Amino acid sequence: MHRRFDIRWSWARFEELSLHDLYDALQLRARVFILEQGPYLDPDGLDQQSWHLLGRLGQPSGELPAGALALYLRAVDPGLKYAEPSIGRVVTHLALRGQGLGGVLVGEGVERCVNQFPNQGIRISAQAHLAAFYGGFGFEIVGMPYGEDSIPHVQMFRPA
Repeated sequence: MHRRFDIRWSWARFEELSLHDLYDALQLRARVFILEQGPYLDPDGLDQQSWHLLGRLGQPSGELPAGALALYLRAVDPGLKYAEPSIGRVVTHLALRGQGLGGVLVGEGVERCVNQFPNQGIRISAQAHLAAFYGGFGFEIVGMPYGEDSIPHVQMFRPA
């Protein structure tokens, strides 16, 4: 179900994001984490100490024009959320879901983290129903399920 997309990646620290990149990222995150999933304080104070991975369309796709932000995740620096770097705020634009792009995004994010933080594992707080998806990238459940923002989550770890 995955068709080929032309994705233009950028990987930047918070202070390196353009105003347009920041606006687009916050808008996409708000669509998912606030409008779809309910009340949630998305800007949590960790964006400033994170890497941001943005995937923009290189050509139009359906209702999205070329240059639209289609994919996003952030990688929080080690020692802030967890001892290890942490991937989170993983978002695929609603118009492109179900086409395998979430896997492309997570694969790209894991690769960037491995290069940015060599010899360190990666820890995530995953929605419980996505545990098998993240397992495909080497993450394993550690600990018991818990609720986060009224959604069942599990902590997962990917060793170095």
